[in-house]
Amino acid sequence: MAAYLNRTISMMAGDGPHNVAMNNGTVRVNISNVDSPLQIFVRAKKKINDIFVEIDDYVKDAVSFMHAVTGENGIASAQDVANVEAYVSKVQAIREVLKRDHMKVAFFGRTSNGKSTVINAMLHDKILPSGIGHTTNCFLQVEGSDTDESFMRTEGSEEKLSVQSVSQLGHALCATRLQECSLVHVYWPRELCALLRDDVVLVDSPGVDVTPNLDEWIDKYCLDADVFVLVANAESTLMVTEKNFFHKVSTKISQPNIFILNNRWDASASEPEYLDQVRSQHANRCVDFLSRELRVCSPKEAEERIFFISAKEALLTRMREREKPVSSPILAEGHQVRYFEFVDFERKFEECISQSAVRTKFAQHSRRGKNIAGDVMAALEQVYSTSCDQKSAKVEKQRILQEQLTAVEEQLTAITRQMKDKIGRMVESVEHKVSLTLSQEIRRLSALVDEYEAPFRGERAALEQYKRALHRHVEAGLGSRLKKRLSSDIGHEMDEAQKEMAERMYNILPPHKRAAAASCIVPHQQPFEVLYRLNCDNLCADFQEDLSFRFSYGITALIQRFQGRNTNKIALKNPPTVTQIPPTMGPAAPSMEVSRLSNGPAAAMGPLSAEEWSMISKFALGALTSQGTMGGLLLSGLLLKTVGWRVVAVTGLVYGALYAYERLTWTAKAQERVFKRQYVAHAGRKLRLIVDLTSANCSHQVQQELSTMFARLCRLVDEATTEMDTELSEVREAIKMLDEASTSAKKLRNKANYLSHELELFDDAFLKH
Repeated sequence: MAAYLNRTISMMAGDGPHNVAMNNGTVRVNISNVDSPLQIFVRAKKKINDIFVEIDDYVKDAVSFMHAVTGENGIASAQDVANVEAYVSKVQAIREVLKRDHMKVAFFGRTSNGKSTVINAMLHDKILPSGIGHTTNCFLQVEGSDTDESFMRTEGSEEKLSVQSVSQLGHALCATRLQECSLVHVYWPRELCALLRDDVVLVDSPGVDVTPNLDEWIDKYCLDADVFVLVANAESTLMVTEKNFFHKVSTKISQPNIFILNNRWDASASEPEYLDQVRSQHANRCVDFLSRELRVCSPKEAEERIFFISAKEALLTRMREREKPVSSPILAEGHQVRYFEFVDFERKFEECISQSAVRTKFAQHSRRGKNIAGDVMAALEQVYSTSCDQKSAKVEKQRILQEQLTAVEEQLTAITRQMKDKIGRMVESVEHKVSLTLSQEIRRLSALVDEYEAPFRGERAALEQYKRALHRHVEAGLGSRLKKRLSSDIGHEMDEAQKEMAERMYNILPPHKRAAAASCIVPHQQPFEVLYRLNCDNLCADFQEDLSFRFSYGITALIQRFQGRNTNKIALKNPPTVTQIPPTMGPAAPSMEVSRLSNGPAAAMGPLSAEEWSMISKFALGALTSQGTMGGLLLSGLLLKTVGWRVVAVTGLVYGALYAYERLTWTAKAQERVFKRQYVAHAGRKLRLIVDLTSANCSHQVQQELSTMFARLCRLVDEATTEMDTELSEVREAIKMLDEASTSAKKLRNKANYLSHELELFDDAFLKH
């Protein structure tokens, strides 16, 4: 009773949120919803929708990012991408639910208890058919429409049935034969009703006494209700049917929010003496039902959820305020108090449904949003950690590759310089050996020529053929002797040099290139051989033999022999004199000439040079031979007078015998010996001319072979360095990619923290009250 009195005094004071004093002293209801508790739900819904828009964008960004890094170095696995991608549809589903989420209040009671009238009074207009002749025979859900037209839809149909008036709606409902468990959606323009603007959905129901299928009702229409309003008839009391229904509700919904409206309380105005007693009885029964039977609240809270109203009076009052054309019956005494209590019910109903709807509709979505943000953040944390680890490994690999590349280049430069020096020394050594060996073999050329045996004939054609064969023999013999003496040493030095090259290059090459370097030092099937190109055919092409017979002891031969033997002696005894030019050309010249003449003829003639002796001998020989027979007769006569004819005869006989012997022994064999002797002399002179050229050619072959092999090894090193450069570039690109991946993962991870913080702020603002 105290609660009733306090509530009545508060309402009569006119300070309720919906009350505004008018000029004529009456009170009208302010339907403005600026300060309505329902705005808590509206703001919460807008806020959580905005958060989930960000979550949706965030998850999509995360999926796109993880798709981008899936195939790159395995930063994210396909399973991780699939797990994150699954949240896209989940977030979309939550967003769809949030768009549809609204505050739902369900009205229950026995038939004709005034449920539809209560709803009309709360909507400030006569929207649902009520009164005599109108009984709700199915579930009606009144919700706001974004259009200016009002219409209805039956369950399972998308057809819009136009509803222009309450009477038309009533006729439509009567014409449509529906089961009592069917649902009809009634859409009313939001601008015409404050409750509908604030996303409140009101569900009218058939009487709980018309069907035993209460469980089906509860399962279909009650599980998502935020507030239940039990509209009881104040002219009777709570019935067992009504109680049983809410007992079933409390078994399926934990702590349902239930308001009890004792409607038709205006009937108490006719018996004011029993008003307090009847009110107390109804209130006690209701408090006992809520607190003891259902146990959904405490007795004190139950007192705040029990109201005594007249829905019909409240509807008439509000329609008058809105200047709606209505009949004007005389309102019973105390109607203002009953109206104020109805307004008090609305205020507490709004507070309750707003808080309850925020908790029931948004709490689970907030938790789900935190879980999604946390799961995606964990996946991104894994990506970030993996990318950082791979980046560190790549940076280390880059450092190692850079060091290896620098070391290889430095070692290659040093080895190239050393190998060039070594090749230069080998070339000089080979050139010296070939020159020395070839000179020695030229001195032994006569033995090589003597080894040649072939029929010798003096005819010109036979001689030409003999010379060509001899050229080939000499060339082959010298080549084979040079190979025999030099090939082993040169080949050994070549092998050692090549092995050293390959081994040193082998050490600086990466492992996968060492097999190719090892193949460079595999022994060839035939060892390296220097080609000694002497080309005797061209070299001795100008050789002209002289096979005419010459007596060994003829005058000409003796003089030539004497000349050849003494030329060197004369040259030693008569060294060339160097005439010094006086520094000045003056009066001293006559004195020099006088001094020379004063020494006599001998002194004037002086010692004879080798050239002078050669000229004298040639002159004498020419003088003797030019006289012919006369010279011989003179010489013979001189000898006869000097030594006697016997000595001359014996000497002539011996001389003739020698001539005859030599002439008889001048055979093809002797001619061959002379030919070979002449050939050795000529070939020796020609071969000495090409010693330097041949040695240089051989050394060039060695240089070419070593340089070719070294170039091949350098090519392997160049290929390795090129591969290392390419790999280094790839590593740099990978580092850049991993750096971008880690940066993006870090940003997305931080955004997950931001979203979780936003949801925490949402919880603090709307849920933790």
